[in-house]
Amino acid sequence: MRTTILVLLTFFAACSANINAQKKSFKKEKYISVTKFDPARDASKDIKDAVAEAKRTHKKVYVDVGGEWCIWCHRLDDFYSANKDLQDYLNKHYVFVKVNYSKENKNEEVLSKYPKIEGYPHVFILDKNGKLIKSKNTGELEEGKGYNHDKVMEFLKEFAG
Repeated sequence: MRTTILVLLTFFAACSANINAQKKSFKKEKYISVTKFDPARDASKDIKDAVAEAKRTHKKVYVDVGGEWCIWCHRLDDFYSANKDLQDYLNKHYVFVKVNYSKENKNEEVLSKYPKIEGYPHVFILDKNGKLIKSKNTGELEEGKGYNHDKVMEFLKEFAG
């Protein structure tokens, strides 16, 4: 009886660890620079570091602007987490950085260098030198209460080369 209980406890512990590792894998490994929108971060430095990494790795920079308050920002994160092919493509071709926009820190100085943002999340694609290539309203990628896989992949592919 004790052996059966010990086996079951070990099994449940292993399953729980595996589930937690899967939930964290995207945020831990796929997001290059920042895992959440953090008002305390130095957005200018984060973008500068992302551009340096993009130059080194011959990638583009994917700047995700939003906030922890933004449900669609979380939906976009969850969408990438649920679609490994998109995660892999994003990670292969882009250096990812999050820039916070919230009442605590609007990052106005940094964001003033880019086109006006109409809604959140918003994506800026930069070349490896930090030059703006595309300003994207992610509302164009939405479908229902989430995002459209084909539209997101098409968007990523458009600027990856």
